[in-house]
Amino acid sequence: MSIAIQGIGVSSGIRTAIGKVLMLSRGSIQAEPGMIPANRIEAEVERFFHAVQLAATQLTEIRKEIPADTPADILEFIDTHLLMLQDKAIAEAPAQTIRDEGCSAEWALQLRRDQLLRVFEDMEDAYLRTRKDDLEHVVNRIMGILQGQKRNDPAEIVGHIIVSEDLTPADTIMLHHRGACGFITDFGSPMSHTAILAASLGIPAIVGAHGASSHLHSGELVVVDAANGTVLADCEPRQIRFFERRLHREQERRNALQTLRDTPAITRDGVHIELQANIELPEDVKAVLEEGGDGIGLYRTEFLYMNRDQLPTEEEHYQAYVRVIQGMAGRPVTIRTLDLGADKQCEHQPEPAACINPALGLRAIRLCLKETSIFRVQIRAILRAAQHGPVRLMIPMLTNLWEARQAREIIEEERQYLAQQNIVMNQPLPIGAMIETPAAALTAESFARMFDFLSIGTNDLIQYTLAVDRADDSVNHLYDPLHPAVLALIQKVLEAGRRSGKDVAMCGEMAGNPRYTALLLSLGLKTLSMHPASLPEVKQLIRRLDLRQLKPRLEKLLLDPAVEDFAQAMEELASD
Repeated sequence: MSIAIQGIGVSSGIRTAIGKVLMLSRGSIQAEPGMIPANRIEAEVERFFHAVQLAATQLTEIRKEIPADTPADILEFIDTHLLMLQDKAIAEAPAQTIRDEGCSAEWALQLRRDQLLRVFEDMEDAYLRTRKDDLEHVVNRIMGILQGQKRNDPAEIVGHIIVSEDLTPADTIMLHHRGACGFITDFGSPMSHTAILAASLGIPAIVGAHGASSHLHSGELVVVDAANGTVLADCEPRQIRFFERRLHREQERRNALQTLRDTPAITRDGVHIELQANIELPEDVKAVLEEGGDGIGLYRTEFLYMNRDQLPTEEEHYQAYVRVIQGMAGRPVTIRTLDLGADKQCEHQPEPAACINPALGLRAIRLCLKETSIFRVQIRAILRAAQHGPVRLMIPMLTNLWEARQAREIIEEERQYLAQQNIVMNQPLPIGAMIETPAAALTAESFARMFDFLSIGTNDLIQYTLAVDRADDSVNHLYDPLHPAVLALIQKVLEAGRRSGKDVAMCGEMAGNPRYTALLLSLGLKTLSMHPASLPEVKQLIRRLDLRQLKPRLEKLLLDPAVEDFAQAMEELASD
């Protein structure tokens, strides 16, 4: 009888892997308190600096090993770790602790890690909160060097399924390019590094599979069923044959996707769907174009503020935006204003009062309206950059109309200021509202009258509606995009758009998941924005759908209280 371990399935394209387990020890490394004689303090400081430098050398060597045609958004995971190794908080602060406390380099580093982890855990933004993984991975690499541990990577990787407590971005990318066919980790959420990279690389993975590294053994044959989030061990021959056939079909489908790059996303009954992409850095434009994206539906600008001591200047904003706009060569670009929060501070930014619940605290437009000098710098840069191509500006985390009015007043004031500086602004700049709170969704009609377009941010909308932190793997099984309350809010926003004649897009992860595509199009969405890697599969599905036949069947399904498994019913509906 086969053994099943449940976790969270992640993949883009190939959802099945069959192979032998290869165990990889990458758990957190702990240190014991240790004191250093006074005459050895400076030698200990030098030992710490040497470990930091060696860690950077290791990552640089791994990066050189990765093929040159690897998408930039994947390489950025390693680049982020290299930048962290230059950050004073990690690269220098422990040295001062060694001098002040007379402790070992290992203990000073652990004290610093624990302090920084508490900061990350208090962050309100779920995506940035999971970036504490970056800290853990970087510190573990330094700690391993200090403790004399050798990172003996396995020689035989091709065709194996990697099982570990966790994986660093460097490990994940390196193991994939050396031929690993799947990943299984004890920890992780849909927003963890392994999950994001697995989707980008198109490799099946199961994250948050608690106990997998304890129950599975090196050399045993297992199946990764990422479609259902299940790891199967001790399979019978007939089960293996079933998954081998499924894997073959998935590979054929993936090959067929490569031909769709320049093909429009049009349903069988002639409805054109705009497929756009979400990006974080100018380098991501290459991946958008390679996957045939129609534009950028969400350009997150927070990373302009990260890993630095001072706020970005207007010119830095402007140059980053122009690179994206010109790179997209006439395709539309939607820039979201900063979604920083009370937990993510830059030097010279006033310290906010302590927040008991950061998820409900000073973030996004709330912070922008409190610290308007930061907001105005970004607005001026966007207004200037918008003269280089079709640009839209989008405001996140709105809950009240007075926030919208105040934000629009600031935008108009900055437009007038630039005009007084004789800066030409002939190109229009549509302004939109990101609908990502129940409050905004319930009053969407008022927002639709005030803005040029609406965009549904499902990541936060679902989280706030269901009171579930999807980055917390103890409760993220309750994070359900198909919950009736979530669907009702989406329908309300779409109806508000129809009544006001305003476009409504969706830019959350729900938009890029093929299992929801038929539902979203049937509800009336015509613009979806997603991770670039998700574009081909969603496009293929759209071209198979006939909305004239699908809509009445969906309406009947939504009204049927007897449907117990709505997700399964939707999949069956889309596959008919």
